[in-house]
Amino acid sequence: MASHNNLGIKGEELAVDFLLKNGYKILEKNWRYQKAEVDIIASKDNTLAVVEVKTRSTDYFGNPQDFVNAKKIGLLVTAINEYVISKNLDVEVRFDIIAIINSQNKVKINHITDAFLHF
Repeated sequence: MASHNNLGIKGEELAVDFLLKNGYKILEKNWRYQKAEVDIIASKDNTLAVVEVKTRSTDYFGNPQDFVNAKKIGLLVTAINEYVISKNLDVEVRFDIIAIINSQNKVKINHITDAFLHF
């Protein structure tokens, strides 16, 4: 497996641990609908948190969250709409990004709530 795939998998594991430590319940990991993959679907206080995880080994080319583009946002919105309808959920939905820089055994985690409001 390519090292960037390992970095992504490690980042998702770190994000799950972070969310659990902060009182979230993990409902799904790597949930797919059509062309979209949602990294993490979690819940806390009657809010469904849709979490996109971006992990980089450095911020040399920019912050990890800067790599979430409009196409990805559209795919996530479509997928979560289907998820909420198929599960017949009555919850608030929030889109978050967990940006991780994992460099030389030093980890920096930035949880950006309501991340898509900034686009």
